[in-house]
Parts: sequence; C-alpha cells; structure tokens
Amino acid sequence: MHENFEVEPDVLKAKIISETARINWLELQKFYAAGSVIQVSAELDLVEVAFAFSQDDKTAVQSWLQAGLVDRVGDSQAQLWVEQKAELWAVVISPWILVQDKAGSSTH
Repeated sequence: MHENFEVEPDVLKAKIISETARINWLELQKFYAAGSVIQVSAELDLVEVAFAFSQDDKTAVQSWLQAGLVDRVGDSQAQLWVEQKAELWAVVISPWILVQDKAGSSTH
C-alpha cells in the first residue's frame, strides 16, 4: 500500500476503502501465525486506523495501543473466531493485516 510517492489523503483513504473487504478468519491463519494480524476495536473506524498505519502516525497508533483499541490478535480471540467461523472486515497495510469484527465483541 505504501508506494514511493506522496498521495493526497482523500485519494489514499479512497484506495483503502476500495481494498477493504470481508474475509473468513480461517483464510487469515497463516498471517496470524506470522504475527502480522492486528485487531481493531469495533469502536474505531477501520479506514481511519488503516490510514494512520499507512501514514506511520505513531501518536495515534500508540494511543490506540495504550487504550487497548488496537492490538495483535491474541490466542483466545483467534480460537474464538475459529470456533465461530467468523467473517471479519480486513485491509492490508503492509506488513500488517488489520481486522475488525463488527458482529461480535472483543474478548481482550
């Protein structure tokens, strides 16, 4: 996602929106195993979080991390999503895959 040229924020947000899709958690297992899946609380706007990640906005990301609104997916959450055969919203902001469960609540 992070090309070697500057992009207008609105253009980048539109690109993020166009690349956001629903995916079954089972299809993300290899990425989860590699530690590259980040869970975004349903309280946050997934596109705004993805935009902050794409812009390397350390202040916003650190704030969300400290508040527990953004974090790597934990084992208990991953297992729950396997059992539920959960379908999540996801977007790739390399090297991360950001996921959000709008249907269920987080267990962390």
